[in-house]
Amino acid sequence: MEHRYLGTSGLMVSEMALGNWITHAGQVEEQVAVDCVHAALDAGITTFDTADIYAGTKAEEVLGRALHGQRREGLEIFTKVYWPTGPGKNDRGLSRKHIMESCNASLRRLGVDYVDLYQAHRFDYETPLEETLRAFDDLVRAGKVLYVGVSEWRAEEIEAAVEIAEKMGFDRIISNQPQYSMLYRVIEDRVIPTCETYGIGQIVWSPMAQGVLSGKYLPGQPPPPGSRATDKSGSTFIRRLLSDPILDAVQQLRPIAEGNGLSMGQLALAWVLQNDAVSAAIIGATRPEQIADNVKASGVTLDEATMAAIDAALGDVVFRDPELTRSPETRP
Repeated sequence: MEHRYLGTSGLMVSEMALGNWITHAGQVEEQVAVDCVHAALDAGITTFDTADIYAGTKAEEVLGRALHGQRREGLEIFTKVYWPTGPGKNDRGLSRKHIMESCNASLRRLGVDYVDLYQAHRFDYETPLEETLRAFDDLVRAGKVLYVGVSEWRAEEIEAAVEIAEKMGFDRIISNQPQYSMLYRVIEDRVIPTCETYGIGQIVWSPMAQGVLSGKYLPGQPPPPGSRATDKSGSTFIRRLLSDPILDAVQQLRPIAEGNGLSMGQLALAWVLQNDAVSAAIIGATRPEQIADNVKASGVTLDEATMAAIDAALGDVVFRDPELTRSPETRP
């Protein structure tokens, strides 16, 4: 497993991170989740991403139990705050109150004294950005958080956060967590250039487009049993990717993958990691063997001819419209 710096910070992360959105305390039983975490560790993955909202806070608990007994200094544990975690008016958003309470709750669920990266899960239009950034900075100074980042923020929102942090002397964000894959390239136009200007790395989610780029979904055929498309907790997010034009185009990637000695999933991961702006790609798994297959993409370099062939195969089914980032169902 290769490791990369997270943006221009000194923090190194495994270039594949294991995420537990939908899977832990959702799609899979706890023992399977634990087995997947241990398979990731065995494969050299040291970076684990979760969020307080996943499985209604239960996903953090599962991850904490799965990592119990591991050497804490050898792990990078990421979580997030923003979405509602309770019935109260202050149980959501990026107010100082919610950030402080949510961070403490996440630490308890994870069974750790600190998290390596604490991320604003979305931009909060109701809370002054200065308030959010000061709360994040206070968590860093208290030692509960080592680094701060954001998830699915627009370029102008990231730029505003950097400017305020520099003006106020706050700890600056070092990462953004956007959706990014061969099929979903919204961040390429503005988000990546802005982040590169400020030394912010991308920790991308859904690099295999919810599993569509694995090639297991075939045009004109129902989804295979047990797949994400048949699971009520995940099917909403994948539905729009299951059109025949998209699935036809994805099947054109099969000979490209085979020509490079890769599975289609490995090709998708290698494509994402080809981008120097990407610090890590988040993978999910419902079986340990999926991790063993995915990690073979680490360190793979695709030549220019392969990259061009991928673009030609996918043609106009690629999502590039920035307005798509405003659609909640496209994001975890």
